[in-house]
Amino acid sequence: MHTSVPSGARTSRSFIRRLLQPLERFARLEAAGGIALLVATLIALLWASSPWSSTYHALWHTPITLGWSSWLSHQSLQFWINDGLMTIFFLLVGLEIRREMHDGALATVRLAALPLIAAAGGVMMPAVIFLALNDDPLLRHAWAVPTATDIAFAVGVLTLLGKRVPVQLRVLLLAIAIIDDIAAILIIAMFYTSGLKLLGLLIAACGIVLVFAMQRLGIGSPLAYALPGIIVWSGMLHAGVHPSLAGVALGLLTPVVPSRARAGLLAAAAGALRESAKRLRHDRDARALPPPVKRFKFAQREMLPPLLRVETALHPWVAFGIVPLFALANAGVDLRGVGDALQASASLTLGIALGLVLGKPIGIALATWLSLKLRLAALAEGIDARGVLLIGCLGGIGFTMSIFIANLAFTSPELLSASKLAVLMGSACAAVIGLALGRTLLLRRASCIQDGC
Repeated sequence: MHTSVPSGARTSRSFIRRLLQPLERFARLEAAGGIALLVATLIALLWASSPWSSTYHALWHTPITLGWSSWLSHQSLQFWINDGLMTIFFLLVGLEIRREMHDGALATVRLAALPLIAAAGGVMMPAVIFLALNDDPLLRHAWAVPTATDIAFAVGVLTLLGKRVPVQLRVLLLAIAIIDDIAAILIIAMFYTSGLKLLGLLIAACGIVLVFAMQRLGIGSPLAYALPGIIVWSGMLHAGVHPSLAGVALGLLTPVVPSRARAGLLAAAAGALRESAKRLRHDRDARALPPPVKRFKFAQREMLPPLLRVETALHPWVAFGIVPLFALANAGVDLRGVGDALQASASLTLGIALGLVLGKPIGIALATWLSLKLRLAALAEGIDARGVLLIGCLGGIGFTMSIFIANLAFTSPELLSASKLAVLMGSACAAVIGLALGRTLLLRRASCIQDGC
């Protein structure tokens, strides 16, 4: 007996499948990147806590000069990682945000309502907990440290739960994490930016104008945009804005549709293949192939949207290179001095750790409950209160962006070490709680479905 499926349901399922495909690919890469990030973190901790800890700190403070005059003189290796390479990480964040706004989880108000409200709660509650425990103005400057979520680690832990996790729950986690990144970017721009300098802003604006001009001219090679990218980065650095935000700006400016008509490109690719076959039949000489093969590769490249080309090229480098390198350079806390660090700034450590472990799940769950009560949003099929609680716990894994904000909040080595230690402890606790809770809730859910309850 066949049960007919309403056309509306088929359309909805087709839309969900189309929405999930890029997110599933993204999740697989992020999960693998989370393993590389974990390995780099453990190496940093062991190295910084070993008898050779002095070599760890000496390495990252090695001065490296790039540029000219006094613009970029004698900056440390850690600066080039945190302010240079991490710009590429933020470029990828900008690309992901742009993609989700175009045809993903943030494309419509209906899709974005729930993750937007949930993420807002997940940002505000950790900040409230942190500020409640810290009344020192110097310590309060770190209020944003526990507000971030690390996508790689969070998705990695969710992946460990296996196929019992509903795909809608993965989508919700990714959407909340991406909105979390947007919030972190706004927080950095608004609260961790020094006095603005007009000349730097003008330089950055010139770089952005150059990007628009190159796009109008039809320049499609990603490498060609390195020059305006460097101009924007330099302008923001000397304007007092954190230069990594240049990556976000460039990511948001990247086109999401192909620059040429796909029909013409398909015809060009087919013509190139026909010519290749013809030359092989007549010449039987591989030296005759480069011209049509070159045209085929050009057509193949141009059929993909610039955003997808850049994102596909950068994602492995960021997941397996840049972010683990950032962890290696910044997660090195001397565990031999844990007691002293906790005693010296107990409220700071407690505020960050509790903000991640308690603030995130409470904020996300409470905001979701309010949005449902006020009918501002609705839970997707396959997601219930237990799933929301699980997402909230995993949201407390705030490694990369939390440490990044801590670097902006403090110059004191003692306070910075305490902050990093709190981020590591809070993120580890959130991961363990999320994993344990996920196994319990999802097993119970699976048995409940099996029993028909």
